[in-house]
Amino acid sequence: MSIIDPNRLKQLAFFLILVAFGVILFLQMRTFLPAFLGAVTFYMLMRNSMQKLVFKRKWKKDWAAAILMLTSFLVVLIPIWALVSVLSSKVEYAMTNSAEVMQSVQQFAAKIQNQFHIKLLTADNITKVNAWFAGILPNILGATFNTLTSIAIMYFILYFMLTKTVELEDFLYEYIPLKDENIGWIGNELSTLVYSNALGVPLIALAQGIVALIGYLLIGAPDIMFWFIITSIAAMMPVIGAAAGYVPLSLVLFAQGQTWKGIAILAFGFLVVGITDNVFRIYLVRKLGDVHPLITVFGVIIGVNMFGFIGLIFGPILIAMFLLLIKIYTNEFGAKKVRNKVKA
Repeated sequence: MSIIDPNRLKQLAFFLILVAFGVILFLQMRTFLPAFLGAVTFYMLMRNSMQKLVFKRKWKKDWAAAILMLTSFLVVLIPIWALVSVLSSKVEYAMTNSAEVMQSVQQFAAKIQNQFHIKLLTADNITKVNAWFAGILPNILGATFNTLTSIAIMYFILYFMLTKTVELEDFLYEYIPLKDENIGWIGNELSTLVYSNALGVPLIALAQGIVALIGYLLIGAPDIMFWFIITSIAAMMPVIGAAAGYVPLSLVLFAQGQTWKGIAILAFGFLVVGITDNVFRIYLVRKLGDVHPLITVFGVIIGVNMFGFIGLIFGPILIAMFLLLIKIYTNEFGAKKVRNKVKA
């Protein structure tokens, strides 16, 4: 008859208490998760620069962290704020003049239906769109407040991560219950994922947006900056990509009777912008690493639902890290399997 080890029971009880406290803290602080993920992302991008400034150039940690954080604010957040401002002005106009906008949309849908026999809007869809316009303003204001709060908390966390780099990494190596080689594996993979998603994806999207902008200028498309922003943001999304920007623009041109411009936008989009995506993706994959397309697709879907727009970056990272943790668990605790290959 086996006897239960009292130490095992104490260990299990203590572990359950830790899990319970962890769940409670997570539920109370889950709204700060985007800020934490943002801090981790910027930390991975700035870590090497921070080490060079502190250990090679002998800068004070506080000054080095402040300079890097200010640089990230000017280079990353200010341009994003400018793009969002342009989109916000369009959204604000649409909400203020919702009746005129809906009338224009109905006229546009009628032209498309007459020319191409495609029915875009029904009475039910129009009612849903009106309801969406009525409820979007509070959501935008709340999102703006949450975004500003998340940015402030993100930089607060990031400051301590940068100034306490050595202490932080020593703590992780000491208290994470994994082999040192697996902790290093997590660090290397996380660095690759962050560079691939936080740098690679936006750079490819921006490159496609700039190429599309050149085409819009040459062809003479209306409201060029607005469609440039839409195309750049759409290019970050998997599967559809930048087509979600230039295809609607071509439909607008068709509806306005500018058939040749609509055809030119479609041709330029599918040929030139599409080639740009492939060329830049191949180049950046060699430099930054690649993420499996399925991870990107499902990561974007999950990430957008969890975090909103920034989920385009964080979603794939979370899924890839989950798969990595499964590999590490197998490496740490599981027995290796030998698969018999089937001979042809």
